[in-house]
Amino acid sequence: MYVCVCKAITDHQIREAAQNGALTLDDLRRDLGIASECGNCAAYARQLLEETIENQCKAAWDSD
Repeated sequence: MYVCVCKAITDHQIREAAQNGALTLDDLRRDLGIASECGNCAAYARQLLEETIENQCKAAWDSD
């Protein structure tokens, strides 16, 4: 699904960026260009990033 229509950035790309170390919206902006045009995607992009990081932490915790 497209999260940022201006830059054609998908939820998959955001999850991938999180898996590659993105921790903040600024990281996503730097790496993908998200929220650098109109900014309407910023809140959802941040939420998706935080959920992905949380799921990664849970997965790491469960694997121990």
